[in-house]
Amino acid sequence: MAPSVGIKDVARAAGVSVGTVSNVINRPETVATETRVRVQSAIDRLGYVRSESARQLRAGRSRIMGLLVLDMGNPFFVDVARGAERAARAAGLGVMVCNSAQSPGEEAEYLSLFAEQRVRGVLLTPADATGRNIAAFRRHGIPFVLVDRVAEGATECSVSMDDVAGGALAVRHLVDAGHRSLAYVSGPPGLNQVRDRRTGALNALAEAGLGPDALRELPTERLDVAAGRDAGARLLGLADRPTAVFCANDLLALGVLQAMYAAGVRVPDDLAIVGYDDIEFAAAAAVPLTSVRQPAVTMGALAAELLLEETEAPGVRAAHEHRRVVLQPELVVRSSSLPGRPPATQ
Repeated sequence: MAPSVGIKDVARAAGVSVGTVSNVINRPETVATETRVRVQSAIDRLGYVRSESARQLRAGRSRIMGLLVLDMGNPFFVDVARGAERAARAAGLGVMVCNSAQSPGEEAEYLSLFAEQRVRGVLLTPADATGRNIAAFRRHGIPFVLVDRVAEGATECSVSMDDVAGGALAVRHLVDAGHRSLAYVSGPPGLNQVRDRRTGALNALAEAGLGPDALRELPTERLDVAAGRDAGARLLGLADRPTAVFCANDLLALGVLQAMYAAGVRVPDDLAIVGYDDIEFAAAAAVPLTSVRQPAVTMGALAAELLLEETEAPGVRAAHEHRRVVLQPELVVRSSSLPGRPPATQ
């Protein structure tokens, strides 16, 4: 492998000092036109690329923002990343996207990597329910914003969805359609989002005069299609099968839909299904999926803007006020929850 070209090589080729090359790169307006052209010609000829890490060390400010999400296989988090990247790019920053795969151990490793790289700040959807990883990361003094999670204290900003309201929207819709026996296909119980959506579902049942026993919970270890298919198989095995199911996200709902289709169960006539997130695939499913919409792109952009505001310039962070932004969900009704006939009363 050929050795890398350094600033001294450019200075030697152009017949100027290292300081002059630095000025051409960083303050070209201070250098005479003839000299600037000669130095730029040497840069182009030698293929010199300045060391961004060295520049950041000198400036004490990184141009990279970290983003750590639960699952990049989930289109919801892809949209969050898209929104964050747009806001960062508009500010001249790049985004380092990492995937914890819902693992607290992998989350800890990536947070250590962000600290080693001294990123400008981090956008984080936590995987560790204990909060230990966040507590350890705080010691590095790197600002971060929680995404899709409400900040517990006033020590950082957060952008989240009102998941209690979202869960209530989903189940209220099913109850209004006449369902009295429902299932909740949840995810890992340590995730706040899963718990909040269940709370909202129970609230909607209580509003209708139904007790918590009207909601059968089917927990899953992950929030993906395979876990949804497994939950669907368990649902099919119930002697007193519910007439409707609310899923903690759309990937789970699509998995349940696949299991029902394979078993010959009609959706929505035999089983109504409601998902959460309203990813692109929800509308394109074999039976278009009713879902609780989260504005994922907006969520990512707002989180990035809060982080940029906090890290914009020296002195700004001291004056920055941490904020909790809570977005409101919207129910998007499609065929998967609109039966041609009323469900059987139980």
